[in-house]
Amino acid sequence: MNEKTPKQIVSELDKYIVGQFQAKKSVAIALRNRWRSKRLATELKDDVIPKNILMIGSTGVGKTEIARRIAKLVQAPFIKVEATKFTEVGYIGRDVESIIRDLAEKAIQIVKSNHLQKVESDAKIIVDEKILDCFMEEQGENKNQFELLFNNLENNEPKELSISAEAAVVIEQEKLQKKAELRNKLLNQELEDELIEVYVEDNKGPMVGMIAGAGLEEIGSNIQDMLGNLLPKKKKKKKITVKNARKIFMQEEAQKMIDMDNVINEGLDLAQNNGIVFIDEFDKIAGRNNSSGPDVSREGVQRDIL
Repeated sequence: MNEKTPKQIVSELDKYIVGQFQAKKSVAIALRNRWRSKRLATELKDDVIPKNILMIGSTGVGKTEIARRIAKLVQAPFIKVEATKFTEVGYIGRDVESIIRDLAEKAIQIVKSNHLQKVESDAKIIVDEKILDCFMEEQGENKNQFELLFNNLENNEPKELSISAEAAVVIEQEKLQKKAELRNKLLNQELEDELIEVYVEDNKGPMVGMIAGAGLEEIGSNIQDMLGNLLPKKKKKKKITVKNARKIFMQEEAQKMIDMDNVINEGLDLAQNNGIVFIDEFDKIAGRNNSSGPDVSREGVQRDIL
């Protein structure tokens, strides 16, 4: 949570939003009060709960932008939803509980991105070695001893099927020298457009799209995630440039270096304490006592959101 004063927060918002001084001031004070409440004693924190902010105004005056800039200022997970897209359980439409689920996923992505940045330098060393190994394999530097022996047979003259220690040392030195030359070119980014063969994950997952068409997109998404985690990931060989291979290797190696359990716990904590949900078109689900006909009641949605 940012430690800026309300005056400093308003000054930051003035860089992106014209006018609306009273709205900026109210939001800045609310943000500062939230920062102060998080520093209360443990026995008092449970008595202070976050408040909702109701912003009223015509389209384009800056309601969404104020909330979005505040979230970016304090590095908080932020999602915007439209109240009219949610319905009561049992009707076609999204469940209100999916709002918090989306917010938690957004928070986990933020925490994961921060963790990946911390291990980026260590992962880059491993990635460079993997790229060099791909070059060495393609250039035939990693041939086995039998290939080396048969290449030495000339004019059908019988030769001893063994390699002396001196020859093995020479071969190893040549390989190290070649690898050093490739490493220098790689560091100087002279090999970015060269093609290498790598194994990449096949992202074609199980087909569950037919489920989502029946208004059960949440169930379809959950089944997709479940099957994606249970089934082993297939890999296929593909020829790509060094530049693209580095991105793939970087993602794989950095993923191995972070603890996803800690990432998830930190993400959930971030969503609970700093998450911001912007609900648009809230006035359109207000109940009308004089309404009649077969329209779906919105009162259940109002209760769930509130």
